[in-house]
Amino acid sequence: MGWVGAIVRFIVAALVLMLLGYVVPGFSHLTFWDALLAAIVISVVGYLLETLFGRGVSPYGRGIVGFLVSAVVIWMVQFVIPTMHVTVVAALIAALIIGLVDLFVPTAVR
Repeated sequence: MGWVGAIVRFIVAALVLMLLGYVVPGFSHLTFWDALLAAIVISVVGYLLETLFGRGVSPYGRGIVGFLVSAVVIWMVQFVIPTMHVTVVAALIAALIIGLVDLFVPTAVR
């Protein structure tokens, strides 16, 4: 994935995080910049976890472990982003929705 793909992924993730604030109860409303910062933090934490524990814990592992790790990462990010507040159930729903959106968002430039 090149720079353009990474930028598209971060913008889409920020928009999804903003939308989740309106759709998912227990997920706070975020401004675009807070959502973009949250998307960057989620990516960095996910990358660090994947580096430490292997691809099986990442959302790309496509298993229940990857899904649960994604939910935990989303829940943990609320301690880094002061305007973000997420319940455990909202983090699980957010991980599911973000995973579904990530399946359909093209990040490779042809």
